[in-house]
Amino acid sequence: MLAEKYRERIDQAFAKYPDKRSAVMPLLYIAQEEYGWISPDGIVEVAALCEMDPTQVRSIAGFYTMYSEHPKGKFWLQVCTDLPCALKGADEFHKQLKEYLGVREGETTNDGMFTVEHVMCLAACDKAPMLQCNFHYVENLDMDKMKALIDQWRSESNNKV
Repeated sequence: MLAEKYRERIDQAFAKYPDKRSAVMPLLYIAQEEYGWISPDGIVEVAALCEMDPTQVRSIAGFYTMYSEHPKGKFWLQVCTDLPCALKGADEFHKQLKEYLGVREGETTNDGMFTVEHVMCLAACDKAPMLQCNFHYVENLDMDKMKALIDQWRSESNNKV
């Protein structure tokens, strides 16, 4: 499915590298975008495209934290809780966010919308508390701002259905 649906992006990725194997990481991003995680089917598809063994692709996906090996919510909320962010309230913010959404660490809300995880260092210490939502930074947060974002994201998702 990836080869047909994302042909242009895949060709662009291949054009940037000396061989197909070198494009494995950009293609893993495409697979994750399509499936919401690096699924077994995505591994096989990326392996075929890159002319690699699926075990090699799986090992790359497993090594890097930006690839999810398990299904996530539509919005993957990664809260930085490294020391500088923790000193600016990130630990408490992370705790309150999980309580508000009714999840534990790494869990997804019952509606499949939000997965909350803590991560170490997103390199935005001066903007803490902050998080990365689907690889986009949201900075200078408090729970009032976060609740408004959650409402906005839910509303936008409901309008697309």
